Amino acid sequence: MESKAGSFAWIELATTDPASAKNFYTNLFGWKAEDMPMGPEMTYTMFQNNGKDVGGAYKLMKEQIDAHVPPHWMLYIQADSADASAAKAISLGAQQIVPPSDIPNVGRFAVIADPTGAHVSIFQPGSQKGMATFQEDNALCWADLNTPDAEKASKFYSDWLGWTYEIGKDGYRHILNGKTKEDMIGGIPPKMHAPPGTPAHWMAYFAVKDARATGAKATQLGANTLMPAELMPDVGTIAVLADPQGAVFALYQHIAR
Repeated sequence: MESKAGSFAWIELATTDPASAKNFYTNLFGWKAEDMPMGPEMTYTMFQNNGKDVGGAYKLMKEQIDAHVPPHWMLYIQADSADASAAKAISLGAQQIVPPSDIPNVGRFAVIADPTGAHVSIFQPGSQKGMATFQEDNALCWADLNTPDAEKASKFYSDWLGWTYEIGKDGYRHILNGKTKEDMIGGIPPKMHAPPGTPAHWMAYFAVKDARATGAKATQLGANTLMPAELMPDVGTIAVLADPQGAVFALYQHIAR
């Protein structure tokens, strides 16, 4: 899928133990990891799948740990202008978490919390164009917004990004960043399926050939299974896991056609 404004452009792991996280994900998905120095005290890891950039990782910074930010996967949404996109989000009720900032030789980004509390990043590409693959095996293929107020959230993202929705019989909103089925990038469930008190959040899904086998392998590598692989009629097989440091993600195996 061609990257464009309003689409997911990048995914990034913030973790407490980069060495263990690299070991886990390279073994689980077959990714290659390349470390890049980003100043005197920071190393950024680029993950690649079959030579294509699929995401990144870094060690949680002291101020994040002090603020009790847990290990997590962060989604980035592409924008033509990070500044204009962040300003528009704030005007629509979002909270600014990180103001628009430059990443030298990469691009410009910002972090907001939507009006229901879910954090998401904005990315304005520079020399780094973002993910080179989407919806391929062992790469990001989907994202769900789990929120206690699906109505409020869906209106915000529609007003902010121009997203439209195809609503299923169960009330699940399929997100379209465009006008065709190929523009379907994620969804908003009508209710949160999470323990009470769980804040609103985006959940990243990675495509795999066999969700049960990959889920079992993740467990062997130290992950915790939050939802065992389960076949969802007309959807596919889904599993939800927490990596050994606690970052939550999902596996998705499409229904064989």
